[in-house]
Amino acid sequence: MKRRGFCATLLALGACGTGKSAAKDAETRYPPEGRFLNVDGHRVHYVEKGAGPPLVLIHGASGSLRDWTYGAVDRLSARYRVIAFDRPGLGYTPSLDSDGASIFEQADLLAGAARQLGAARPIVLGHSYGGAVALAWAQRHPDAVSGLVLVSAPSQTWDTGLPFFYRLSAGPLRGIANPAIASLASDSQVQQAIASVFAPQQVPPGYADHIGASLALRPDSLRENALQRASLKSEIAQMVPGYPTLDLPVELLHGDADTTVGLNIHSVPTARQIPGARLTVLPGVGHAAQHVGAAQMDAAIDRTARRAGLR
Repeated sequence: MKRRGFCATLLALGACGTGKSAAKDAETRYPPEGRFLNVDGHRVHYVEKGAGPPLVLIHGASGSLRDWTYGAVDRLSARYRVIAFDRPGLGYTPSLDSDGASIFEQADLLAGAARQLGAARPIVLGHSYGGAVALAWAQRHPDAVSGLVLVSAPSQTWDTGLPFFYRLSAGPLRGIANPAIASLASDSQVQQAIASVFAPQQVPPGYADHIGASLALRPDSLRENALQRASLKSEIAQMVPGYPTLDLPVELLHGDADTTVGLNIHSVPTARQIPGARLTVLPGVGHAAQHVGAAQMDAAIDRTARRAGLR
């Protein structure tokens, strides 16, 4: 009954055009932070800073490169040439097509973007969904990556199905539902969603204001994010058999209190399957290990650089 009532509300509001207004407001408040390049006819938004071994940062679901510009880009640019990308359909990189970009298509695009920027063999770091894209990059373009750092990353299949929110925003009602979601989402709901990612830790001061969560609530971004999430499990299933053949330094970082991407479901078996992979477990840390465990993440990057002969 609750779902039927929710859908009825969306149907009532979806034709009001408020989703377009919400999207425009989000883009006015959070304009592009970086620059754009063209990769095979597709625009890619990126931020670049620093000098040293190239390091590519890939954000997770429902996010953008702003997750990295909150602190990581400035901090790491003292030792690395840091490049953070917006993934297709999120932030300011447009969607690749109407079906949702697979992790393989995203890896191809971002590897091409890095190559165009002169970062032919970067260390590739991915958080959450971005970690799956990083693994796809290593499998599809082994000569275009020096090492991987996987933070709270999904890397195995799991038993549960697609949550209702994603089924709705990727389903046949998405043309009505997503504009309504964009206009209905309250600030308190956004704050709760951010808090759930950091739990059991607190959200860092200023983080919620910086990341521009309303960009992910634009109707087109809601659709793309849901389509990507819907196909993720089957795409990971295609990668798992290739893990034993990966021949590069791989560091995994994962909190044991992560309820979004389970440590024992994902990083523990993956660390066993990839030769030489090293897993660092963060006791009591939730899904936002890239922020809560920033020191440990930086150390994992430095180990990867040394193992790859970049230091």
